[in-house]
Amino acid sequence: MNLNPTAPLSSPIYDNPIPGREFILSLFGKMKKNLNREQIAHALELKNAEQKEALRRRLRAMERDGQLMFSQHKGYQVIDQALLVSGVITLHADGFGFVNYSASEKDLFIAKNQLAHVFEGDIVQILQEAASHKRSNNKLIKIIEHKTTHLAGILKRQGTDYVLVADNTKCPQKVQVAQCQLANTSVGQYVNTKITQYPTFRHATQVQITEVLGLPHSAGMETKLALRRHGVADSWSKDLLAQASSLGNEVTEQDKLARVDYRLFPFVTIDGEDAKDFDDAVYCERTEQGNWRLLVAIADVSHYVKPNDVLDIEAQQRATSIYCPGQVVPMLPEALSNGLCSLNPHEDRLVLVCDMTISQDGQVTQANFTEGLIHSHARLTYTQAHAVIAKPHSSSAKQLAELNADVSPLIKNLHYLYLDLSAARKLRGAIDFDTQELKLNLNKNQKITSIEPIERNDAHRMIEEFMLCANVCTAQFLDKHQIPGLFRVHAGPQQKKLQTLRALLAEKRLQLGGGDKPTPADYNKLLNNISQRSDASVIRTLLLRSQSQAEYSANNQGHFGLAYNAYAHFTSPIRRYADLVTHRAIRAKIQAKQQNGLQRAISFLNVFANKASSVSKLAKKAYPYNLESIETLSLHCSAQSRKANDISREVESALKCSYMEKYLGDTFTATISGVSSAGFFVELDCTGVEGLVAVSSFSQGEFVFNAAKQQWSNSKQKFTIGERVNVTLKSIDLRQRKMSFSLASLTFH
Repeated sequence: MNLNPTAPLSSPIYDNPIPGREFILSLFGKMKKNLNREQIAHALELKNAEQKEALRRRLRAMERDGQLMFSQHKGYQVIDQALLVSGVITLHADGFGFVNYSASEKDLFIAKNQLAHVFEGDIVQILQEAASHKRSNNKLIKIIEHKTTHLAGILKRQGTDYVLVADNTKCPQKVQVAQCQLANTSVGQYVNTKITQYPTFRHATQVQITEVLGLPHSAGMETKLALRRHGVADSWSKDLLAQASSLGNEVTEQDKLARVDYRLFPFVTIDGEDAKDFDDAVYCERTEQGNWRLLVAIADVSHYVKPNDVLDIEAQQRATSIYCPGQVVPMLPEALSNGLCSLNPHEDRLVLVCDMTISQDGQVTQANFTEGLIHSHARLTYTQAHAVIAKPHSSSAKQLAELNADVSPLIKNLHYLYLDLSAARKLRGAIDFDTQELKLNLNKNQKITSIEPIERNDAHRMIEEFMLCANVCTAQFLDKHQIPGLFRVHAGPQQKKLQTLRALLAEKRLQLGGGDKPTPADYNKLLNNISQRSDASVIRTLLLRSQSQAEYSANNQGHFGLAYNAYAHFTSPIRRYADLVTHRAIRAKIQAKQQNGLQRAISFLNVFANKASSVSKLAKKAYPYNLESIETLSLHCSAQSRKANDISREVESALKCSYMEKYLGDTFTATISGVSSAGFFVELDCTGVEGLVAVSSFSQGEFVFNAAKQQWSNSKQKFTIGERVNVTLKSIDLRQRKMSFSLASLTFH
């Protein structure tokens, strides 16, 4: 037998020692071909059954560890370690997947037939093929780590067994449910389960019921499923609730000390009718020099949520509140988000204030941050504030003036300031897409009763502009003091997206200026040019899709869309962890400055000199972040923000599908919003409902798809983005949250 020289070292461990891994790998090098197990056993002169069984196990271990790859037809082959990459897999509902393994490299395609045991988000090892080969030749070597731990779905009975029809269509595997009392009473209902055994070639996925969610059409089921699909918690631990409760309901007198007292300033909050948590309050006044003084007061969450306490750990994990139709999943318990931290009217609250001086031409000339104490004079809605601005003689405006004499003059001043800031924004060139948002009106069962556009007015824009000012001052503060912080960055459009956009615009005889590097001003010019077109909303959407996605970063790279050199999030610490981290940075700097003053006094008196080092210790405790931890946080907060958006969209899509069931067979006027090789997507007028018109449903002649022009056409007609069509609702897939339409007729404009 040709034993590996290292084999004797293994003899005491293995009952049937055989050649080691290195020797087996060298055998492939000598033979220069693929080998099956019998050929390997013959070459190694393994004859008895025990040795052959030991070889089988060793080959399986080498396969598991990415040293060998097995094919039923070709046998074993050595894997080139230089071509192995690891990354996170994203699955498509049709069964294939893509592996993201490098920020600078294209994702790797993995064919459906390799993904029988893979779940969404798993970390996998891939053998990538040379660029010249077809993309389907990339090979899944192994699953390094499963990231899915729970599955939700409908419980069904098959004979004497229970199975789970997973809500997540990216989970096609058979899922077996363990026998239990819950299973006996929950057939036909949605349940949440914990995976107890992941699938193998021999066994299906095994799960255990942890929670009964309810019947398919019960209230709030769409949100429950979306949250569990993404592994998001919608409840709190007892320890966490106890910690939140221990903070009390009111600001203590002790906490009010050493704070700038702004309680006599008539601060107000202006939010939507349904808002429950109030992050921000505003106040402004004219200065003697004719400039503006704007104070933006933000809830001081950082005073109550300390780094690494139980509240902070959970808030960091969640990283953001999630806003779904009819339900909010908050980042912090309601005792804080709607109570102690919320700037509720007529209650003392701790705040961090950005105190700005703004010139008459809308430029911030000075900004300071202070730890403050306010007493909000009124909780206003956008509708109420706009009434004071646009309809000062209306009953709503008069009623507000009677309730609080300070409020109406303040709102008028705020609006005058907004007009100055708005003019400066236009000169700066920030992009204004002005897209139409829709409101889903829900009944008590949390199902849609109607869909209507949200009317934005100057009160919305006014508050938005004030928050932008505070956020910019925050970013400049981080930059000036060289504090490792979370910047909100937005890169310019990528070349590939620009090329696609320009091709689509050319079809409409439109052009985006700026060449390879268009500026925000170039986008605004085009937006102004198309404002009166019937397809303006679709073109705005195309321009929006060409943009890069905003994200958090430890590096200040500016914000393309807003046309700012520096930007950060400061104004929503109740619902965004990035803002909470930024608050800690600002407060640490304020407190360090105060401590430095104390230290200088102590040093001057030469008393208690050993306290001199306390300043740096206090600063580290208040802001325990370095560049490395901030970079990690930036990735996490960006990912959680995207997840929150995905959840909101999925809930909205599910609710719309349920709402449209009563309209099956009806015909609607729509606009083509996207084109693909599968057909084209339409958006119904007024409701924003979207669906696919499959190419198979086209009724007239042979159509050809042009990917570059994003259109389907024949000799008589073409279907391209922005075209108006009449479509009939043919089917709804509630599980996939998708609607299918057929073409009724083409409407020319």
